Amino acid sequence: MTSWADVQREVPELAERVRALFDARKHKTMATLRSDGSPRISGIELSFADGELRFGSMARSVKGQDLRRDPRLAVHSPTVDPPPDDPGGWPGEAKVAGRAVRDGDGFRIDIAEVALTRLGTPADHLVIESWHPGRGYERRERR
Repeated sequence: MTSWADVQREVPELAERVRALFDARKHKTMATLRSDGSPRISGIELSFADGELRFGSMARSVKGQDLRRDPRLAVHSPTVDPPPDDPGGWPGEAKVAGRAVRDGDGFRIDIAEVALTRLGTPADHLVIESWHPGRGYERRERR
């Protein structure tokens, strides 16, 4: 099991920037898998608490049913457009992927991937930073 505390310990600077993007707004987007294997997108609120990334699910919600059947998920931070007069000032967007683990009345995420995508300097290319348990930190540029 990989917790948010593991991410903070191994890549503290990336963890801080990812968390700031997730904390920027209340509502995030979660992808789960329907029973036929097709994707489902749902709104979600999540929290960073006690070294874990946690979220709830209302009783009988389709998102919760999806996760009880197949725990794989991805969560995307709230996003904003890059400022037109300063695209390089865009903080980027963050993603976390992994598996939902039942935890009392809610879930916590067993993290398989953390990613942050932003514009580089100059703002003519993307910079993708990621971390995976056992593989560590990677930084790539895409033009």
